[in-house]
Amino acid sequence: MKVLFVCLGNICRSPMAEGIFKDMVNKENLSHLISVDSAATGTWNLGQAPHQKTQQKLAEVGIDTNGMVSRVLNDHDLSYDYIIGMDSSNIANINHFIKNRQSGQVMRLLQFAKEDRDIADPYYTGDFEQTFQDITKGCQGLLEHIKKELNEV
Repeated sequence: MKVLFVCLGNICRSPMAEGIFKDMVNKENLSHLISVDSAATGTWNLGQAPHQKTQQKLAEVGIDTNGMVSRVLNDHDLSYDYIIGMDSSNIANINHFIKNRQSGQVMRLLQFAKEDRDIADPYYTGDFEQTFQDITKGCQGLLEHIKKELNEV
């Protein structure tokens, strides 16, 4: 099972989701079944490490961001089982990129927490704590969903 998290610049929300979800997958001993990555829909942050406040927030809970760098969504990403956007704008950009090609399921992260809302971009809001809480909630729901799909519950 392959999961890709996508946001606008791949420096705040999607690397935060990648780190949180990988940590959850590892703690459940499912890393042999689930691979995780993240990407951007925009190109202006390519090659950059996650935002300093994303790194700090993840470090607070023992999640390492070493080796994470921003990259843009590419054709290889169409092979992911789940392509998870952080907000409606990300979803529109992902769907525009996919056009009518075959891809994995495209969904907003908080749909897995049974919430019909976006995850605010902390680059603009400055509220990395709220973003962390929302992403954690969405990742918990996503993991439960995937575990059922893999019959790992």
